[in-house]
Amino acid sequence: MIDYRKATVPVWTLATGDVQVPALAGDGPMTAERLGELRGVLAVLADAPIATLEAHPLPAQLDRSRGIPLDAVSPLAQHLSQLVAEAARNSSVAAKATAGGENLYQLVVPAKFAAQFGRGVVCSMGSKAVAGGIRGPLVDSATGKIVAGATFMPVGKAAAAGAAGGAGATAGAAASGAAALTVAAPLVLMAVAVGVSAHADRMRQQAIEHITELLEQLHEEKLDDEHSALDGCRDAIDKATAILLDRGTVGISLGLDSAVHAINTALGAADRRLARWRSALDKLPPGEPVEVGALAKSFPGIDEEGGRFRTQLELASLAVALKRRVIVLQAVEHAQSDPGNPFEAFTRVLKRDQQRLDDLESGIARVLVRLSALEPARPNGLRPVFTPGEVDRLLRATHRIHRLADGVTVDGRPGDVAIEIARDRDGSVVVFPAVPV
Repeated sequence: MIDYRKATVPVWTLATGDVQVPALAGDGPMTAERLGELRGVLAVLADAPIATLEAHPLPAQLDRSRGIPLDAVSPLAQHLSQLVAEAARNSSVAAKATAGGENLYQLVVPAKFAAQFGRGVVCSMGSKAVAGGIRGPLVDSATGKIVAGATFMPVGKAAAAGAAGGAGATAGAAASGAAALTVAAPLVLMAVAVGVSAHADRMRQQAIEHITELLEQLHEEKLDDEHSALDGCRDAIDKATAILLDRGTVGISLGLDSAVHAINTALGAADRRLARWRSALDKLPPGEPVEVGALAKSFPGIDEEGGRFRTQLELASLAVALKRRVIVLQAVEHAQSDPGNPFEAFTRVLKRDQQRLDDLESGIARVLVRLSALEPARPNGLRPVFTPGEVDRLLRATHRIHRLADGVTVDGRPGDVAIEIARDRDGSVVVFPAVPV
C-alpha cells in the first residue's frame, strides 16, 4: 500500500482558456480539503473550464486493461511530457516527484464543467460505477484503500496576476496570460476525450457480459441478432479512436458509418421500448397491487432471473455506451479542426448529441423506479389457499421486482470527475475511465 500521508504531492491548476480570476493557491502546501475548495471556487469564478492535475507515485500493481493505452508520440502523451518537463525546471517539488518518469496523474474536472460530458459519466450508477473502480483523489489505485492526508504543493511560478489562481503553472512558466495556458487546453481536451471514451467502453464491456449471460438462458434469436449487430461495431470504433487520438483522419474504409447506423437503429428500438413501458405503467391502477402474471405481459420475464425485459435493458445500455464513444470521436475530430479553441468546440458537440442519451437513460431509470415501487399481488384464482411452491415463486418475484431500482440514479447531482493517467518512463500513457469523485 502506498502511504501518501508522508508525501508531498505536486498539483497543477490547469485552465483551458485565458481566464482571469484571483490568485487563490499561493505558494505553500495545502490539504486535500483545501484543494477541493479551491477547485470549487475557481469553477465559480472562471468562465472557461478549470481542472487540477496531481502527480502520485505509480502503484506497483495497476490493472492497465481497464484503460486506453497511447504511445509516447500521441498528442496527450506529448502534452503531458511537456508540462512535466517545464514544471520540473521551475519547481524542486515537481522535479523530485517526477524524477523517475513513472507517475499516476489524476486530472479532476469540477462538477460545473463535468456536467457538459453527460449524465452517464458524472453520476454514479450504483454497481456499475463501483465495478468501474471509482476512486477519490487520495485512494491507492492498487488496493482501492483510502490514504487521506497527503500534502499538495502548487507547481511552477505564478503567471500574470490572477491567471487561474497562479496557474501559469499550467505550463510551468512565468510567462503571462494565454502563453502560459497553451499547454493546458489540448492536455485537458485529450485527457477528457480518452477518459470519457474509456468510461463508455467499460460500460460496454459490462453490458456485453450481462447480455451474453442473459441470452444463453433466453434463446431469443431477434435479441441475439441485435446484440451481434451492436457488438460488431466495436472494431470500427476502436480503430477510429486510435486514429483520431493520434491526430489522424477517419476514412470510409474503417466502416464507422455502418457502425453508427447499427447503433442508431438500436437506440431507436430502445426509445420505442421505453415508450411502451411508460404506457404500460400509466395504465396500471394507481396504488393497487398488480398481479405478477399481468405485469409480465408488458415486461416479459420481469419475475425471472433473466428474461427478455432485462435483456432489453442491457441492450439499451450497450447502445448508449457505444454511442457515447462515437460522440466523443466526433467531438475530438471537430475540436482538432479548430485547435485554437478546442475545449469549447469539444463540449459544444458533446452537448448537442448527449442530451438524447441522457433523456433515454433518465427515462429508463424512472421506469425501473416505478416498477420497483409496485406491490405484486398473488394470482387470481378460485382456490383460497396456495401451495408453498406458489408462495415461494411470488416471494421471489416480489424480491426481484423491488430490486430493479438498486443502484439507479434519477437526475442525480453531477460531481467532480476524475481521470487517471499512468505514465511510464518512455513517455507512453494509459488513460483510465473517467469516474465521479
